[in-house]
Amino acid sequence: MSQSSMAVVRPSVVVPLRPTTVCAKCEQRTISVCNSIPDEDLHRLAAVAVNMAIPAGQGFIEEGDSAGFFYNITGGTARLFKSMPDGRRQITGFAAPGTFLGLAAQAHYGFAAEALEPMRVCRFSRAGLEALMEDFAALEHRLLEIACSELVLAQDHMLLLGRKTARERLASFLLARGAMSSDCPLAPRFNQHRLVTLPMSRADIADYLGLTIETVSRTLTKLKTDRLIALPDAHSIDLLDPTRLKMIADGEF
Repeated sequence: MSQSSMAVVRPSVVVPLRPTTVCAKCEQRTISVCNSIPDEDLHRLAAVAVNMAIPAGQGFIEEGDSAGFFYNITGGTARLFKSMPDGRRQITGFAAPGTFLGLAAQAHYGFAAEALEPMRVCRFSRAGLEALMEDFAALEHRLLEIACSELVLAQDHMLLLGRKTARERLASFLLARGAMSSDCPLAPRFNQHRLVTLPMSRADIADYLGLTIETVSRTLTKLKTDRLIALPDAHSIDLLDPTRLKMIADGEF
């Protein structure tokens, strides 16, 4: 596993956006936890939500801090990571729009989060969200589903780091990013190419996959040579043959 020494996270500073009660117009509502609240009760959700803008590179959750808030990402991508006392850092995930953060935290956050690009989030106090859960059983059920999904993702990441080759890890990562894309979701048939945007750096990808930057670059070049992907620019990858990439990710090719 890579042992990347990264810069110390700056203190969290967020910029509140103008208050609004138009939760119904939120582009992420259909895929986020908020879809469990009926339209006629959205004013109650808006009453406990604080809309915030977070600049690129800014931290908004710090590992070890009191877990008093939950965050629903409505725009941009966050980098999630854990740190060691000597400054080494392991990236544990990338959170896209629709992701709900902080649910697994108890008294204190067990991870840190910072913006890879300009972000928008809705922040909920723990007390405010718990009050809503008492009145809306669907919300509690939705949060339970999210917790179960997080467990599955954690198990998948353990398999990726523990058993998969560099080629399999990178193929798995690219397909997962493709599945997150709202404009070109992965369908049961993997027979059409799709463009995947990667707001994270190659170093971030290497850290997340437990590889070196050189291995990531070399593996991407090999996938390109095999005409499985194209590299239009530093932050985009065109998946030319998702079918074969899926076979590689599953260890079948």
